[in-house]
Amino acid sequence: MSGPAEITKMATQSPSNESSINQTCNVFSYKESARILFPIFYIIVLVVSVSGNSLVLYITSQKKKKFNSTTLYLINLAISDTLFTLALPGRITYYIRGFDWPFGDLLCRLTAVIFYSNTYTGIAFMTCISADRYLAMVHPHRCLKLRSLKVVRGICILVWAIVFLETSPMLFRSMIKEWEGQQTCMEYSNLDESPKTPYVLLLACVIGFCVPLGLILGCYSQINSKLSKMAKENPMTGKSGKSTRAKNIILLILLSFLLCFCPYHINIMQFMVRRLLKEPSCEEKKAFKMSLQITVSMMNFNCCLDPVIYFFAIKTYKQRVMSLFKGYMPASISSKSMPDNSTSNT
Repeated sequence: MSGPAEITKMATQSPSNESSINQTCNVFSYKESARILFPIFYIIVLVVSVSGNSLVLYITSQKKKKFNSTTLYLINLAISDTLFTLALPGRITYYIRGFDWPFGDLLCRLTAVIFYSNTYTGIAFMTCISADRYLAMVHPHRCLKLRSLKVVRGICILVWAIVFLETSPMLFRSMIKEWEGQQTCMEYSNLDESPKTPYVLLLACVIGFCVPLGLILGCYSQINSKLSKMAKENPMTGKSGKSTRAKNIILLILLSFLLCFCPYHINIMQFMVRRLLKEPSCEEKKAFKMSLQITVSMMNFNCCLDPVIYFFAIKTYKQRVMSLFKGYMPASISSKSMPDNSTSNT
């Protein structure tokens, strides 16, 4: 997601020199293939995300039982993913037109806010779920107030407020730039106008990605240690529905985090460090543009994986999904799935 003017002005570089380089470096050289591949990918993401997250919200809205802390965090995750899909039709149109945004600067700014809000609310709520599972499994009788519905609602509101405050400045600056008669929207170069940009992006990656990843890994190592200890003391514990579900949540969230969020943030950080050391060549910028486009797509795919996490995390949701689709499933599969419904919820 970068454009032709992505070289930041350096103190030792003349404006005319920079302009000449920008004009000769076309980072959109692969746009013809992008006009086919990215629209197809994002149409699939749109359909899967809308279907999966709408099902989550529909079933939870019909739920008669009281929500627990994990359910509330996952519902907020589904809401974030559903809001993100509002931005996808515009992005699909943008790619079909060959990186040309036809909807004006205001909608481009709103798309940027929605995009980054989804990214970092997703990371925040995954971290909250990890901490919640840590408290439930490692300290089940301590810190109960932190898992109360009143506190969890407050945490969810705080997450939304912090992320909005972090992304709202994008509403007050242009996200569009002209390039060969076209208007590029939300490209890296549209933001890269200050020598401070690498420092800001590196700080954002550390706070928004590295710290949460460290917390998630820390929580899960403690959970695994606790489950291993319990299994040694009582072998039947490792076979219980509660332990199995806890392990599924650990595995799915960690895999989703590593698959979707790691490539993008590692890509950003390595390029920003290299930019601080020396001005990137045109070939390096082209490679970064292509890798950024791919890693952004991987990150957006996260909204398709979150409903899968919900399916394995909440037993009552799994029961409702199974009952909804029971009529379309072979009898043998349907009968095998029902014993799992007897496991306790956490």
